[in-house]
Amino acid sequence: MKKNVAIIMGGYSSEYAISLKTGNVVYKHLDSTKYNAFKVHIFKDKWVCVTTDDKEFPIDKNDFSVTIDDLKITFDCVFNAIHGTPGEDGYIQGYLELLGIPHTSCGMYQAALTFNKRDLLSTLKPYGIKCATSFYLNAGDVIDEEAIVAKVGLPCFVKANKAGSSFGISKVHKIEEIQQAIEVALKEDDEVIIESFLDGVEVSVGVINYQGTTTVLPITEIVSENDFFDYEAKYLGQSQEITPARISPELTAKVSKVAKNIYEILKMDGFSRSEFIFKNDEPYLLEVNTIPGMTEESILPQQAQVAGISLEALFGNAVELALAKK
Repeated sequence: MKKNVAIIMGGYSSEYAISLKTGNVVYKHLDSTKYNAFKVHIFKDKWVCVTTDDKEFPIDKNDFSVTIDDLKITFDCVFNAIHGTPGEDGYIQGYLELLGIPHTSCGMYQAALTFNKRDLLSTLKPYGIKCATSFYLNAGDVIDEEAIVAKVGLPCFVKANKAGSSFGISKVHKIEEIQQAIEVALKEDDEVIIESFLDGVEVSVGVINYQGTTTVLPITEIVSENDFFDYEAKYLGQSQEITPARISPELTAKVSKVAKNIYEILKMDGFSRSEFIFKNDEPYLLEVNTIPGMTEESILPQQAQVAGISLEALFGNAVELALAKK
């Protein structure tokens, strides 16, 4: 008997449009001989199941069900394709776990922790994970540009603490630019992280649970045509994403070990994609994404393809592992 799988997409953040693309790709490639796939759009003003003829049917939030043509449909599993809040920061995970509905993403705690860059780096530092020097600010704090530069130097990166897809991030070259960069970050979040600039090769490392085994996928090298790997570089083709990365076997082994270690330290499930920059041949962690992009052009699907894993197998594996947990 085929399982009913709700593919949730959209969300409440600036990443909603990217999430819709991811969700539609999952819907397209999920094996229709095994699963009845349903597209579920989650926005602040509505949670709806969208049918193939674009009709919308409201989701009953009491049990996450939908009634279509007088037939109540419940879901055996939820495929989480929401980038940003509420799908990547723990809220959806907690809701689904309270309802007892299996889902393809990590747990509530892991989602909340990895979505908060400051808390994630603080948690991992005692395990020897290297990261950039950082300076923290909250909305309303007095901004001391001299103190910021004294700690992180120039150039530096000013980032929204809880945001993805490079929303709310600026590379600052002059002290006079710091104030404006902080204002940009505060449009996305009320917390800011300012980090020292790391000059080196940037790589993205996908780690997943594949058929019950923690698996590091082939590594991707990021070569941005812009000043850094910003939104345009990520989504508008202004970068090269080279898989496998043009790094030595020694560096490949080193960063793979660190990425796998992070996955296991945090007791992760589902997908993860960690970003690193090499400095003096050592990988420095930038961030961990637990709902990475899943379009045909996205980094993690590229890595899976090089590993010989099709999108159908990648997505089906996630559903089967979620169902097995129940």
